[in-house]
Amino acid sequence: MESRIDRRRFLGTAGAAGAAAVAASTAQPAPAQAASRAARAAQTPDGPNVLVLVIDSLRYDHVGVNGSKVRTPNIDALARESLRFTRAFPEAMPTVPARRSLMTSRRVYPWSGWKPTRNLPGTPGWTGLGEGETTWLRALSKAGYWTGYVTDNPFLGFNPTWAPLRRSVDRFMRIGGQVGALRPSSSISLASARHWLPRDMQTEAYVRGMRQHLANLSGARDEREQCCARVFSHALDVLSSARRARRPFALVVDCFDPHEPWAPVKKYRDLYLDASYSGNEPGNVRYRPSRYLTAEELRRLPGIYAAAVTQTDVWLGHFLSKFYDAGLADSTAIVLLSDHGIVLGERGWTGKPALELHPELIHVPMLLRAPDRRRGGQSTDYFSSPHDVGTTLLSMTGTRRPSSMNGSDLSPLLSSRAPAEARPFWFGGYANHWYYRDGRWALIADGNNRGRELFDLRKDPGEHSNIARDNLPLLDQIYKRVLKSAKLSRLPYFGR
Repeated sequence: MESRIDRRRFLGTAGAAGAAAVAASTAQPAPAQAASRAARAAQTPDGPNVLVLVIDSLRYDHVGVNGSKVRTPNIDALARESLRFTRAFPEAMPTVPARRSLMTSRRVYPWSGWKPTRNLPGTPGWTGLGEGETTWLRALSKAGYWTGYVTDNPFLGFNPTWAPLRRSVDRFMRIGGQVGALRPSSSISLASARHWLPRDMQTEAYVRGMRQHLANLSGARDEREQCCARVFSHALDVLSSARRARRPFALVVDCFDPHEPWAPVKKYRDLYLDASYSGNEPGNVRYRPSRYLTAEELRRLPGIYAAAVTQTDVWLGHFLSKFYDAGLADSTAIVLLSDHGIVLGERGWTGKPALELHPELIHVPMLLRAPDRRRGGQSTDYFSSPHDVGTTLLSMTGTRRPSSMNGSDLSPLLSSRAPAEARPFWFGGYANHWYYRDGRWALIADGNNRGRELFDLRKDPGEHSNIARDNLPLLDQIYKRVLKSAKLSRLPYFGR
């Protein structure tokens, strides 16, 4: 393995353009908070810098280093310097529950005490971040770190329930494009908006949303106007602020791409799809059985997603090339991960349906890179989850872990040692459903322990043959195992 990654390796085969001009707003800390941070800055920690890269909706099997034909040269390059987790499964999904898990470094599921939160979807597990709630960024800030967060995530960046996170860091940059109106929707024709939607989804609401999305992307012709380009270009601005602080920094770059809707520029679509095609593009999907798509729309769906993945990877590479050129790699611990995947027609479904907790939705890429590149290019099958990230980074920076955090410290794996917490199995939840996995079995059920599906991973690694009816004692055994781990008498179920 080479000792460092240079700019050419990170830019990959697709190339990258310059920084994008963008409409963005940055939350500034209140005067009292700023004074408190200035006082803490007097005690400069000795630990390494921290960089966490979150790529939303990125499937494990759509990353090149994991055996995919999808082009992700920049993630692959980072993997050559990182420990790669082959069994990373979020314990809580989707977007907002996964971010709570990531930021608080504690289990969110089972969400037994959940109540609907104003301004958020009324789906189990969705809630905000409390004003005094402990996060690993707060812990690092108290230890003297400069902290920052860059995102175009509609909830973390703009929803009032996540304002405490925005106020808790030295610099929070929220970037428009996934929400809001950067340009008038009238700049995009109705025909163009309809072109980017399956025929079944050309309702007034979907057309209006796609029209505004395309307007925000300036017609999806210039990749510098894509949301991933905005995020990673402006992350360089925040990185400059971090370096000016002249103390160790902890920076999160949280990119909503390749979350739907998709409208990647032509050069990336041409990598995977017939360029002569002129029909409707599946630029968005429903969370339901795939029969609403035409045969051609369903055939093109994986290619559209793959193009969005490659486009995101290119702009990640643009950021990382500058990061390495600045000489920061040797003093920074880096984590790259996703919150969940997306179903692209497998088993007759599309989107993120909560009852389809198969690998397409729950298996995510996760990399842990030490400053000295220990175990670079190697892998581990230890079950890992976003809620392990904070605990691990606090350990790597020598920062005391708050008692509220119960994520596993993964850093011993960098020295080929086992983490303190043994994980012979893993489970997690999404809305009213939950999943279980170990080295042999995969189980999906709802919170009432109904609708159970069981798969033998040795005989059926693709999870196509449900053998639940033939293994009722095993189903009960697994359920009791999960209840014991969760310290509950039953799992939560909300609704009728």
